[in-house]
Amino acid sequence: MKVCIYGAGAIGGYLGVQLAQAGADVSLVARGGHLEAMQTNGVKLLINGEERVAKVRATDDPRELGPQDYVIIALKGHSVPGVVQQMRPLLGNDTSVVTAVNGVPYWYFYKHGGALENRTLATIDPGAKQWEVLRPERAIGCIVYPATEVVAPGVIQHIYGDKFPLGEPSGEITPRVTALSQMMEKGGLRAPVMTNIRDELWLKLWGNLCFNPISALTHATLDLIAADPGTRAVAKAMMLEAKAIAERIGVNFRVDVERRINGAGAVGAHKTSMLQDLERDRPMEIDPLVSVVQEMGQMLDMPTPTLDVVLALVRQRAAMAGLGGILANPPLTAADLEPQKKAAVH
Repeated sequence: MKVCIYGAGAIGGYLGVQLAQAGADVSLVARGGHLEAMQTNGVKLLINGEERVAKVRATDDPRELGPQDYVIIALKGHSVPGVVQQMRPLLGNDTSVVTAVNGVPYWYFYKHGGALENRTLATIDPGAKQWEVLRPERAIGCIVYPATEVVAPGVIQHIYGDKFPLGEPSGEITPRVTALSQMMEKGGLRAPVMTNIRDELWLKLWGNLCFNPISALTHATLDLIAADPGTRAVAKAMMLEAKAIAERIGVNFRVDVERRINGAGAVGAHKTSMLQDLERDRPMEIDPLVSVVQEMGQMLDMPTPTLDVVLALVRQRAAMAGLGGILANPPLTAADLEPQKKAAVH
């Protein structure tokens, strides 16, 4: 089984080591000093008090690798549109594309049924490039639950979790998703095949769409956001707006909103990924986690007043920090206003 992990950072590196130990023919696409370290020393995974090293092929040029059985995309969602064309050499007639990204994936409405069948989402797939190049029929959904961190170039620290639920957009149990699940299980990962991967996707997204932007705005950790009456109320309002949209398009939530908030709070003094990105001057996952829910609401003519306010604020927070992303409707920055100020003076 040939598996290319496109974006061999913290999660991608973890997957690469575990799949290589299971016997998969693994290759990694990465860049910079992290890539150089992996090329020299292999990928090092610190897990359960031990060090595991996988000597696998690593490159920044997918043309060196050729068509794969599976391409696992382990990038931040906002980074995917910019590298779609580079993925072409990895894609053969039978290649499956596994979207191990946070938020809503490009294939969401493929084999969905109903009024939004085969609709694309501009906030996450501008110009429908992922739909065109990666193609929805190749897609396998994957939800990422583990927490990992790149602690040094080429070195991944596993923090917690090993679960990666998988699922076909159609809900079928196909040979290709079964084979991938079995390989991942052989590598010590839990990869159950779900018959409705969208339900699992929304369960994770439900917390991400509110806790992430609130944390970026307030710099508060999960426990504080969930415990403070004010921020808890904002999170709950955003979640209820999103729940109404999701249920309209067929999603079933197996937990209620209070339990979901309490579960996030129980994680403790944890910084969300969006806050970590802000602190490290990295682009934040605003569109895959928040803007896309607003876009779905607009498609269905369903209002999202609380989400709209928080989205506007976090977009401007990103702009003022000089951090990009897709940002379907980027806010003004101080630099944008300079010509207006000069015109007013003269």
